[in-house]
Amino acid sequence: MAQITLTFPDGNSREFPAGTTPGEVASAISTSLGKKAISATVNGAHHDLQWPIDGDATLAIHTMQDNDQALELIRHDFAHVMARAVQELWPDVKVTIGPVRDQGWFYDFDRAEPFTPEDLGQIEAKMKHIINARDPVRTEVWERERVRAHYEAAGEPFKVELLDRIPGDEPIRMYWHGDWMDLCRGPHLQNTGQLPADAFKLTTVAGAYWLGDSTRPMLQRIYGVAFKNREDLKAHLTMLEEAAKRDHRKLGREMELFHMQEEAPGMVFWHPNGWQIYRTLEDYMRGRLTDGGYKEIRTPQVVDRVLWERSGHWEAYRENMFIVEVDEEGAKEKRINALKPMNCPCHVQVYNQGLKSYRDLPLRLAEFGSCHRYESSGSMHGLMRVRGFVQDDAHIFCTEDQIESETARFLELLSTVYRDLGFAKFDIKLSTRPDVRVGSDEIWDKAETALASAIEKAGYPYEVNPGDGAFYGPKLDFKLTDAIGREWQCGTLQADFNLPDRLDALFIGEDGAKHMPVMLHRAVLGSFERFIGILLENYAGKLPFWLAPRQVVVASIVSDADDYAREVAEALRAAGVRAETDLRNEKINYKVREHSVGKVPVILAVGMQEVGNRSVSVRRLGETRTESVDLPEIVKTLTAEAKIPR
Repeated sequence: MAQITLTFPDGNSREFPAGTTPGEVASAISTSLGKKAISATVNGAHHDLQWPIDGDATLAIHTMQDNDQALELIRHDFAHVMARAVQELWPDVKVTIGPVRDQGWFYDFDRAEPFTPEDLGQIEAKMKHIINARDPVRTEVWERERVRAHYEAAGEPFKVELLDRIPGDEPIRMYWHGDWMDLCRGPHLQNTGQLPADAFKLTTVAGAYWLGDSTRPMLQRIYGVAFKNREDLKAHLTMLEEAAKRDHRKLGREMELFHMQEEAPGMVFWHPNGWQIYRTLEDYMRGRLTDGGYKEIRTPQVVDRVLWERSGHWEAYRENMFIVEVDEEGAKEKRINALKPMNCPCHVQVYNQGLKSYRDLPLRLAEFGSCHRYESSGSMHGLMRVRGFVQDDAHIFCTEDQIESETARFLELLSTVYRDLGFAKFDIKLSTRPDVRVGSDEIWDKAETALASAIEKAGYPYEVNPGDGAFYGPKLDFKLTDAIGREWQCGTLQADFNLPDRLDALFIGEDGAKHMPVMLHRAVLGSFERFIGILLENYAGKLPFWLAPRQVVVASIVSDADDYAREVAEALRAAGVRAETDLRNEKINYKVREHSVGKVPVILAVGMQEVGNRSVSVRRLGETRTESVDLPEIVKTLTAEAKIPR
């Protein structure tokens, strides 16, 4: 029998018969490893223990101690076990797909009656029964037509359609979890008993179009979460409870920040308090950009399709663009325009006005650019995903030799902004060249090396994300971690060697010849709308004093102190603090509770004692104690806190 050589992570190699499975290899290494093994990585790909290895390969055996692989398998197997449970409870339900996502999975079902919370309880109970049965999981490779005949006979049309989407050269794998079978690429655990029965929870039911297509049937999607143990599940559910309390939509109502309505789906109606946050954040960013050497510009909202065709967006992004047709006077046909979904092509137009020299570079053009993108109604979520938004967008036109220095400069700007806004830590991913790309390997080598070198010299750790760069160049993505451990992708820096060429951007080099600049696309916040939502949830509405829309409420304890309350508020306003009075004929405890719900950072209570002492009683949001402070001192303290960071 032919032999193959398997090389292990420690560098050692052993020979095995061709067709040996990773499970057999694990048992050959040791009996205990054979029992603990759950999957393998073969030549960099996640591999089922039952799949044969036909040629020389690198091999790593995984156990439950390997977090990434273990969680992937656990969540994938839970999706199958849930689908099996549903069909055992309701045999007429049709199954579709159940991918792993975030901290769990979902599975889409075609069922006439909607699932209820009580149904989820039934499904969970059935799933635990399946887990306790420790049914074996096995797999076979079937011929395509055998699979088709099976699912047509079973009346599973969605599975037939999925079969047709599998490339012709890919093996068709069928998996059994006990007697229940599903079409699946795998890999999976070896028996249902390997699943932690006390570490999963079915969370919600939602509608979902088949394959995300609104013209296709509406299915029912059940979401679940799963972890390796009960403690991790409990921690996650606690986080979800905390996230619900911090929901920016709830805070938006309590703090009177914004609303959204059906007449303008995906568009934000900013109220005075919310717009104050927006304007303060914009003023802060404008100051940082000025210090960073950027020149602010403004470009049109509506642009002729001709520009979008030249830039390539019309072909690649047309379905997400809002189209505006205009009857131009004297024209035979309507002029087709689009609301801009991004600012990049317009920034090149500004750059192109007047021939640039190498002495003009780098040229940093910034815009708080208002963009519109069509998002499906099901994907929109408060401020986090909207159709109309403003980006803190900028484009740096530079030479190839300036990529590294401009990247370092951007990292300094980004880290300063994030620190000022309360995010001391962020993660960086360097996404490298994809298979389908433009530009020579030489240019890609230079751009990737420059980005990596700049990160390393700045002292930041980063993770390489192979093959996930844009088609025009590599990119850096920046992820923030909020107060309850959630990650948010916000900032980005992308090196573009394509758009300047498409839109004829040039500069005169030191050699007197014409050259094409590199275009660095960059954003720190991303969209103002989304970032404000992230800030609200990170701080649970208790924004830093300088950013809070209502900074101080001066509340009178008795009506005889009303004039003094007005004097205090006026002194604060004159010093640049956003202060208002509450002179209602209500008890002070009532006023404090109400303004605390509105997340006012500081409440100054004044009664006759404070009038006589020329002082105030200070209560900070979230604190129960109060402190008596002289008026000049509190004005000085709060004035300093109200200053926008510079």
